[in-house]
Amino acid sequence: MPEFILLSVFLISLTALKVMYKEYKFALSGRIALAAMFITTGIAHFVFVKGMSLMLPDFIPYKFTLVYFTGVIELIAAVGILVPKYRKTTGWLLILFLVLIIPSNIYATIKHVNLEDATFDGAGPDYLWYRIPLQIFFIGWVYFSCIKPVPNRK
Repeated sequence: MPEFILLSVFLISLTALKVMYKEYKFALSGRIALAAMFITTGIAHFVFVKGMSLMLPDFIPYKFTLVYFTGVIELIAAVGILVPKYRKTTGWLLILFLVLIIPSNIYATIKHVNLEDATFDGAGPDYLWYRIPLQIFFIGWVYFSCIKPVPNRK
């Protein structure tokens, strides 16, 4: 569950950084949490290759290669958002990536893909009521922690 990782790492890092710096570091905590989430989801691309390949329509070739490639993208992005020089560019590229994968999420829910078991007995279309707002939430999180962080208020 990427959202659980995102929120739990955010709270842990927010607390740790408050102790270290004597003030809250929301954007930095947000980037650390995003990095943890994208490391986890990037690794999942290598663990659940078959299930993730089912999220792609039949007309897309080289599904396994594409799944591996997007996993690598997520791992690189996890590092990029933590490097100040690349933070904004990586943030914009992550937003583009998150928008581009929405169709595969829609396709997967229509086909009832269970990516962990690589079967077609997943949650189905009702999952979109959760997944699409979650994707928008992730996009906002990237924007406000990587591209346009809100200044810390004391």
